[in-house]
Amino acid sequence: QVQLVESGGGLVQAGGSLRLSCAASGRTFSNYAMGWFCQAPGKEREFVAAISRSGDSTFYADSVKDRFTISRDNAKNTVYLQMNSLKPEDTANYYCAARGGSWSRTYTNYDYWGQGTQVTVSS
Repeated sequence: QVQLVESGGGLVQAGGSLRLSCAASGRTFSNYAMGWFCQAPGKEREFVAAISRSGDSTFYADSVKDRFTISRDNAKNTVYLQMNSLKPEDTANYYCAARGGSWSRTYTNYDYWGQGTQVTVSS
């Protein structure tokens, strides 16, 4: 089992920044690719970003490319999502997820999930 706890969400004005963190505990963190997903009310969970087990490779949804940066610190068992130039359409609950093996854009391919942290961007 892997336990994931997100933090760092909040209310921010458009153009502002937030940094989300996801702390993992349980099994060996570096064995898992990590992903961030978001879900707005009435919508499906969407892929935001993912990072390989070593942190050497990162992947982004087109909508966040050049604005968001995913990173991880395997020594601290933590994955981060730096969110810059935030837009009202980024408003959603953000979840981190862990997947044994390689990354995926498909949320159903992830094995463990955090409880989510709310991000609200005002215009």
